[in-house]
Order: sequence, then C-alpha cells, then structure tokens
Amino acid sequence: MDARSLPPNVQNYMLTKAKFCYSPPDTYNFCRDVIDKWAKNEGKTALIAVDANGENPKHITFFDLKRATNRFANACLGLGLQKGDRVLVMLPRVPEWYVAILGLIRIGVVPCPATTLLTPKDIAYRAQTAGMKAAIMDLGSAEKLEAVLKDIPSLKTKILALGRLAGWQALEDLVLKASEELAGNDRFLTKPTDPMVLFFSSGTERYPKMVLHTHDYPIGHAFSTALMGHDTKPTDLDWTLADTGWAKSFWGFLGPWAMGARVFTQDARGKFDSDLTLRIIERYGISVLCAPPTAIRFMIREDLARFDLRRVRHVVSAGEPLNPEAMAIFKAATGLDIYDVYGQTETAEVIGNLRGLPIKPGSMGVPTLPYDVVIVDEQGHLLEKGEPGHIAIKVQPNRPVGLFREYEGDAEAMARAFVGDYYLTGDTGYADDEGYFWFVGRADDVILSSGYRIGPFEVESALLEHPAIKESAVIPSPDPLRGEVVKAFVVLNKDFFPSEALSLSIQEHVRRVTAPYKYPRLIEYVTELPKTISGKILRRTLRQKEMQRAQKPET
Repeated sequence: MDARSLPPNVQNYMLTKAKFCYSPPDTYNFCRDVIDKWAKNEGKTALIAVDANGENPKHITFFDLKRATNRFANACLGLGLQKGDRVLVMLPRVPEWYVAILGLIRIGVVPCPATTLLTPKDIAYRAQTAGMKAAIMDLGSAEKLEAVLKDIPSLKTKILALGRLAGWQALEDLVLKASEELAGNDRFLTKPTDPMVLFFSSGTERYPKMVLHTHDYPIGHAFSTALMGHDTKPTDLDWTLADTGWAKSFWGFLGPWAMGARVFTQDARGKFDSDLTLRIIERYGISVLCAPPTAIRFMIREDLARFDLRRVRHVVSAGEPLNPEAMAIFKAATGLDIYDVYGQTETAEVIGNLRGLPIKPGSMGVPTLPYDVVIVDEQGHLLEKGEPGHIAIKVQPNRPVGLFREYEGDAEAMARAFVGDYYLTGDTGYADDEGYFWFVGRADDVILSSGYRIGPFEVESALLEHPAIKESAVIPSPDPLRGEVVKAFVVLNKDFFPSEALSLSIQEHVRRVTAPYKYPRLIEYVTELPKTISGKILRRTLRQKEMQRAQKPET
C-alpha cells in the first residue's frame, strides 16, 4: 500500500511509529519520577475517591501521596521488609490501596496485587509460590489468611487496613507514626530492570503463573496508554473500572498520573450497578472512562438520555472484544465513540483504536508506539495479510518497554511464549491491508467473563473435589451480557444422577472452595468427555460444540 494515498492522520501515525525510539534511563522509580515530580505543586489533585454509594469524596493531592507513601515505606523498613521482598496486597478500591502499592514500589519491595474475592486456598497458593514475606489486607481478607497462615512459613508481617485485628499492625497507625522523609533516599534507587510488581495470571493447564514486571513497566504505560489509547490529558479526570486484583487497575493510574491527570476511584464491591455508575460519571464530571465490555453492555440497557454525559470526551473499552452493536447503540445515545484497546497482564496496551485514526467497529485497532505487532504461525514465521495466526510481539533485537520480564519460576511457560524473535500473546487474529488487527480467538483456554480472566484448571480442580463428580471440563459459553460465562461438562460418579438440586450443590461447592466469580453458571451432564489418545481432555472440541450451539437460531 502507498502511504501517500492514506488520510493525513494515518500518515502521521505511521511516521510517528516508524521514528519511535526508546532509550532506558539509568534509574527509574514511578514514585520518585512521577509522584514526587507532581507533588512540587502541593495543591495538585491526584485522586478523587468515593464510597460505595458514590458519596463522601476524598480529594488527595500528589503531595499527600508523597508524604503518605514515604511514611508507609519507612514503616515497612522498620518492620524488616527489604528490596525484592514479595508482599501480598488484598484491598478494595480505596485510597489505602494506592498508599500500600506505591509505598512498596518506592523502596523496591514487590507488591503482589490480589482481588479480595480470593479464597483461603487461593491465598495460600499465591503466598507459598511467591515466598511472600508480608500481607496487607482488609478485615475480610485477613480472616481468610489466618485460616491458612500455618501453611505459609515465609509470611511474618501482617498489616491491616480499614479495621483492627489482634496480631495485625494497623496501616493507619503505621502511616501516622512514621517519618514523612525517607532517610537515605538514594539507597532505594531502582533500575528499569529491577522487579517492580508481580501479578498472577489465569491458569489453563495449571495454577496461575507469576507475571513479573520491572520498574520500566510504567514507562510502557506512559507511551501506550496515556499518549495513545486513553488519550489522557493533564486536565482529565480518568476513571478505569477495574478490581484492584488485576493488572488493569495499574493501567488506571500509571498512565494518567504520568500525564499529571486526576484519577477517580469508587469503593465498588459486589455486582456492577450501571445506574449508579452513570450517575457518578455525571456528578463528578468524568472525562475519560475506561470500562470492560460487560460494563458497557449493562450501561446501554439504561435510558442514557437521563444522564448528562457532556463532560465525557473519551471512552475506552478493554479486557475483551466489544461487539460493534454495543458501540453503535452507545454512540447513538451519547454521540461518543468507544475506542476498543487490547493488552494483557504481561503487557501495557499493545493494540488500540487510537484517537485521530478511523475506527473500524469490531477491530482491535493498530499497534501502539512501543510494540511491533505481527501475525505468525506456530514456528514464528510471518503470515500474509488476512491470514489468521498468533498475535505476536517482536522482542528481538529490542525488547519493547512495558513487556513483562518473565513467568517467574516457569521455564516451560517461557519456552511456549517466546518463539524465535517473538513473544506469542496466546491470542489469535489477523491483520488487514491497512494494518488494523482483528481478534479471532484465544490460543489458550482462558475464559473472559464480566472483565474477569478465569483459568479452567482451577475450576476443574474445585469441581473434582465434589463427591458426585468423576471428571470435568470447563470452557467459555457465549453470553450476551457477560461476554462469556463458565460452563462445566460433568461426568458423574456411580449412584449420582443429574438434577437441579445437584447442580445447585455443585455451584455452591465451587463458590466455597475458589473465588465466587469462577463458579460454573452452566452445567451440562455427559457420560464421557472427548480426549486425545494420551488421555488429555479436548476442550477445543467442547468449545466448538458450544459455539455451534450458540449460533443456532432459536426455534
């Protein structure tokens, strides 16, 4: 294609992409280089936090964050935490979460974020696997940890936010008592290649993998999120709807704060309330909204004309593909385009429908600045335009900023993900003649439901603990609101028979032994499961069967 035949904005994108070059600094720390920079203006707002009802707003400045995170960092040092130690952080969407995460990052301690929905078994697995030295939790999470604490010999320090509990240090007290000056600040300098944060991905054939990001992770977001997909400006109020247990919650502040924008958060727990969300957007003047497709599909069921959304200037969808019909309904009601973007726990924003470029409804968009994205086959060979294959990121000769360092402690997963010059995302798609990418499906078995990434292995393991179940296989089933829901195919043990009561018993069992959002909403009883010659369950056969069922017109 002749670039001169393209619209000027597309030509500008292509020119900027071709000229993009990044040289890492000698040292980098998000707290020192972003928070402290903006804190020089003592009145500059960083965070507006509201309660579950959207009331009682707290306005927190960058200067407040600098002081609070310095104090928390000093408190952690006093408790014996050291650079490189791993700390489990399980808190809801409250200001204390930001203080804890940033305070750890400031001194090179590695936070391991986790959703408060985890069960004691989930907590034990993560803490044992990462060798965590401390935990920072709310009361409900702390009670879960106490149930398995004996199984986590490495964990010696317990810090409680939003309450009091015997044997736990109160985060509020620690912050109040510690100095707001970080003594010997230079000894906490971090390199871009030092570990910064450890996420847990969804498990497919095994329990969740540990995804390690380094201190240049925020720089990747500054390029790919703040300057491209989110299009965040210093004057914006940016609200990303994401649970604090997921990497997306970091997307919600790393890029916007790099730009000096204000971040918004709501202490939302339980089911998504679309009416309340829209009222909050109207009341506080949210200007940039990033929401998962499930939230958007719920919002368009409301009478959007009832809400004054004139201060919203940019809407981003991320987490799973958004159907074009939802985009069209939203635009008809609000006049706003939705810019669909794509990224992973392992990356910053990789591909996106970028402001200033034409939107192709249903498309993932085009590659963002740091990433050279291509379509390859299993061996890492480039495929032609329009030919489906693995969505891959080029990592040689230059590894892009914002890409994770490794699946820690998992050489097998690293070997599967890095093939030749490329990192294989685990997703499949194709590129069209204009360089736009289109999602086809996942190469793995992860289920995307209401913004949650659910690995089938954990659900299957929980199912097999039920006395009625002999074998099980878990797959995604298409759902008009949630995108996908968890469906379980179940083979019963002798003397057990399918019934509504048994299904309810199975669902309640899974809710109890693993995180509640992972339970199978659909259960199908079968006499056998499709398998390979070696005995492995063929989930893809079940997925194909389920897709065919979903596509059949109702009679």
